[in-house]
Amino acid sequence: MNERVIADFVGRFYLTDMERNEPVRGRVVLSPKRLVLAGEDDKVTVPMGSMFDVSVGHVPPEMREFFSDTVTIAYNTDEGRRMVVVEGDGDTIEKFATVLFKAHLNGREVTVEHPAQRGGRVVDSAAKRARLTVSDGVLTFDSGDGSFTIDLATVTDFEKERRTLDGASQPALSVSHVPSTTSLVSVIALSSDRVMNLLGRYLRLEYSDIVESLSDLSLSDEEVQVLLAIYSAGEGVDPLEVVAADASQTAMVLNGLREKQLVVDGDDGTELTPKGRVVVNSRLEEVNN
Repeated sequence: MNERVIADFVGRFYLTDMERNEPVRGRVVLSPKRLVLAGEDDKVTVPMGSMFDVSVGHVPPEMREFFSDTVTIAYNTDEGRRMVVVEGDGDTIEKFATVLFKAHLNGREVTVEHPAQRGGRVVDSAAKRARLTVSDGVLTFDSGDGSFTIDLATVTDFEKERRTLDGASQPALSVSHVPSTTSLVSVIALSSDRVMNLLGRYLRLEYSDIVESLSDLSLSDEEVQVLLAIYSAGEGVDPLEVVAADASQTAMVLNGLREKQLVVDGDDGTELTPKGRVVVNSRLEEVNN
């Protein structure tokens, strides 16, 4: 391959149209233009531009007995859609997934509206063209006359939608995040549905790490009540004034929530941390469903 190689390792792979039922052991080579899978009797090339979905850890049901740590890639061919499952050891496959997402996303031109909301209020921010860079769980947007970042560890929610930005209707991601103590919503739009889908996948992968870190968290009814009260009251309101409980008991509950890193004391009073907002969002979804 006379191209810059950005990933190269020995693993196992399986394609949905292979003439065998078991995975093949071989070399996995990734360049900015293509993925090459080379086994003893099988060689497949997948152009980067044909990939429309990347899933980490998901394995088709019929292949679960063969794989553990995987990246599954869906792509288009002249004959229709195909899928390949690539397996390596845990650290290798994690690095491969990161490099794969970066290869798809770095340098992409996006249209951003930042912030679209601040503290729940709509902000009249002009849409700008920017270049996207992905690095160590941080999205950086450089518009030439300035830049901003979204640390994915501070993301509390995101959703796909269509937005009219810069005079054109485009697929977009509305990303809620809390860089300090004030919640922001930033809108990111791309002209390509394919790349937007991959960006959404990358955010979901990082966001799932936050959700997983909360899976073993145990909360009492009182703690949930206080979290919801802080969320409902908004910024600058003392939780002791809005929680219908004994003030000393509420203060003890708040101390416990601080230890669990779900609330923090900011300039305007007690605020939810990104993890705290994820917990609240989850509870609200349970109520609404």
